[in-house]
Amino acid sequence: MKDTRREHDFLGELDIPNDKYYGVQTYRAIENFNITGITLVKERDLIKALGWVKKAAALANKDCGVLKPEIADAICFACDQVVSGKYDDQFVSDLIQGGAGTSVNMNANEVIANIALEHLGHKKGEYEFVHPNNHVNCSQSTNDAYPTAFRIALYLKIESFCGSMQKVQKAFAAKGKEFDKVLKMGRTQLQDAVPMTLGQEFNAFATTVGEDYLRLKEAQSLILEVNMGATAIGTKVNAPEAYPELCVKYLAKETGLALTLSPDLIEATSDTGAYVQIMGTLKRAAVKISKICNDLRLLSSGPRTGLNEINLPARQPGSSIMPGKVNPVIPEVVNQTCFYVIGQDLTVTMASEAGQLQLNVMEPVIGFALFTSLEYLKNALETLVDKCIVGITANEAHCANLVMGSIGIVTQLNPILGYEICASVAGEALLSGKNIHEIVVVERKLITQEKWDEIYSLENLIHPKLINS
Repeated sequence: MKDTRREHDFLGELDIPNDKYYGVQTYRAIENFNITGITLVKERDLIKALGWVKKAAALANKDCGVLKPEIADAICFACDQVVSGKYDDQFVSDLIQGGAGTSVNMNANEVIANIALEHLGHKKGEYEFVHPNNHVNCSQSTNDAYPTAFRIALYLKIESFCGSMQKVQKAFAAKGKEFDKVLKMGRTQLQDAVPMTLGQEFNAFATTVGEDYLRLKEAQSLILEVNMGATAIGTKVNAPEAYPELCVKYLAKETGLALTLSPDLIEATSDTGAYVQIMGTLKRAAVKISKICNDLRLLSSGPRTGLNEINLPARQPGSSIMPGKVNPVIPEVVNQTCFYVIGQDLTVTMASEAGQLQLNVMEPVIGFALFTSLEYLKNALETLVDKCIVGITANEAHCANLVMGSIGIVTQLNPILGYEICASVAGEALLSGKNIHEIVVVERKLITQEKWDEIYSLENLIHPKLINS
């Protein structure tokens, strides 16, 4: 038995290894686009989405009478096999490629065609029975099949990512509850401000992550509108009259998603605004998560010469020369991942702007930027929770001492003593090294000890109420 089969396209002929389910056009993509080394096989959701798209198309084409039932049924069988993951290793196109996703689309068409051929008792490459273009790609173009699959895969990817965001939110909220009585000093511009609790600080982290979760869910809904049936530029050329609506109906059923057909297929075929909004929302999340990681690094700095209000779990020795040094490596790696995501926002922006007229050919790099950003940041969030947040402890006594030794607590006396006197007290404390209590109660006798105890009770410091003289 020959180890290869001869396949052709309009550029010529090539020998394809017989154990491969992809064909000549995918083989050309392998030769042409060795860019990232990250292929379709790394994006399981996109492979599944391609299977769903091709199955929905086959079912719609059968209903419209443009595909024979036996061919449509064989294609559907093959698509189910693709969705199951059995043929993932046959999806070998690089995620970044020229041709607006044609290589990805043809990779799917060829694999599905050859699975269908074997199912019908034929050999791979006997395309007169089931053809990648004439049958699997019937009533389609790369320009509607690829973006539709991309949107489905992106929706699933965001869904998974949002699960990790919720995990981070819950972890911070749990720490907020754990630390709800740990008094500490709040800071603005890296200077002492007014007291708060460590719990309030961690609850704020939870809230900000929760806000970004909601914004991302809003943006996610934009990609449920698809252009399936648009074919080349949105005019539905080569598609039967009822095909677009039928195809999207079948696709919604296969995926379980509330997919809708775009009301303007020409606009939908060229527009990538939803990707810009999703990437911008993802950048927003990355910026805020990175900010939180900066805060964790500051709060745990020291341990002897920094803030040292919290302890991060020790994960590895921090220096090849300084014994005993432990670095905040988990927040650091999350920071770096966030920087990558922030940079990918510019990639998506430029790629979206670069589309001309009726098609944006830069969609593969948009997909790459979004897929990798979601994957890397998801991994970073899982790492942040499992290897950092859940193990954070508070240095409660140290935090309390910092509060009562701070000059910032004089702010609580403004309603009683006035700003000018409080500024004088603060100035004296700065120059003398005395604490506020010593100056206000013991030396100047500006308030009584009882009033001091009322103003500086834990409850009033945590939830301040106006106290007059």
